[in-house]
Amino acid sequence: MVESSVNHYERAFENWLISNHIKYTAIDQNKRVAFGKAKIKSFDFILYPNDNLTIMAEVKGRIFKGTTFEKLTSFECWVLADDVEGLVQWQSVFGAEHEVIFVFAYKIENVDVDFDGRQVFDYQSGRYVFFAIRLEEYLKYMKQRSPKWRTVNLAADKFRQCARQLEEILL
Repeated sequence: MVESSVNHYERAFENWLISNHIKYTAIDQNKRVAFGKAKIKSFDFILYPNDNLTIMAEVKGRIFKGTTFEKLTSFECWVLADDVEGLVQWQSVFGAEHEVIFVFAYKIENVDVDFDGRQVFDYQSGRYVFFAIRLEEYLKYMKQRSPKWRTVNLAADKFRQCARQLEEILL
């Protein structure tokens, strides 16, 4: 069990990586890199799923309160505009050969949930399901959620279109 990550969502994801033998580096959020005069918001992990691919991942923890995954509804997927802007900057620094993804880690609140064949990961006393959305897809479909809080979001139909289980991208 890994305890180096900041919150339980990141710890659950990190333990999923270990369980699935994915090489990774966790980024220390206390040591954010200054790039020029502006600070670029850091991502959470660098993933090395194979010799030809490097992925920068930003983990977003959310609670799933629904009872079925059948139609992929009731999934919050909002992020801060700063997250998107930071990932776009990191993509330009690392180049197109490096992929950038959001990992949405959903902690399952209800006991009886139909997961519709999706992988569930047990971590400590919680159950988690992970979805990944590629940055370019998020950028393509994101809409402003709250100007005051500087958040953006995907509509439910766009989430269904873009969300992939981690296995599809990493295994």
